[in-house]
Amino acid sequence: MKRKINFSVVFLVLLAVFLLLLGNTVIEYSAKNKTFTEVSKIDKNRVGLVLGTSKRRANGQINRYFKYRIKATVDLYNAGKIDFILVSGDNSNAFYDEPTDFKNELIKNGIPEHKIFLDFAGFRTLDSVVRAKHIFGQDRITIISQKFHNERAIFIAQRQGIDAIGYNAKDVSIKGGVKTQIREYFARTKALIDVVFAVKPKFMGPPIVIK
Repeated sequence: MKRKINFSVVFLVLLAVFLLLLGNTVIEYSAKNKTFTEVSKIDKNRVGLVLGTSKRRANGQINRYFKYRIKATVDLYNAGKIDFILVSGDNSNAFYDEPTDFKNELIKNGIPEHKIFLDFAGFRTLDSVVRAKHIFGQDRITIISQKFHNERAIFIAQRQGIDAIGYNAKDVSIKGGVKTQIREYFARTKALIDVVFAVKPKFMGPPIVIK
């Protein structure tokens, strides 16, 4: 009996490792040659989709993922590589509002308010990408986040029939972002499973025209 239990544990561990590696490999392959780090080398798209994150860390310090995504978005807009900005993030309660935090910071950096659209139901990457098409009507987008995040978003976008490329915001150092990097492996496996089972966003809603 004990040997059977040990075998089951080993099998489950190996299966988990296989799924983690499979998710990572599939997503990296899907996004190959579709992410860019230089503004001059990326094609223009009408809309840039900024993937939300919290403005501040638990200790009150500025979240560098947030800071670097703001800069990447401003750089793209100022270079004429996007005309409109769709910020998609979590606004699950009155005290946590990622889209508005991004909007306020973008305006401070010179982006006209009428060029910014907010998606308050981007609770996770799948929701943000799917809603970009089905709510905001975008079949071609430039996704703006760190490279690891862009790759996963592009994988999801492709399965939704969206022609997506990614502009990579500056990443956080390994020391500063180790928890996020570890979490990403599990998020990639979850993205693969979500696609297989055609998981839908938490909320949809009426269409919103970006113009």
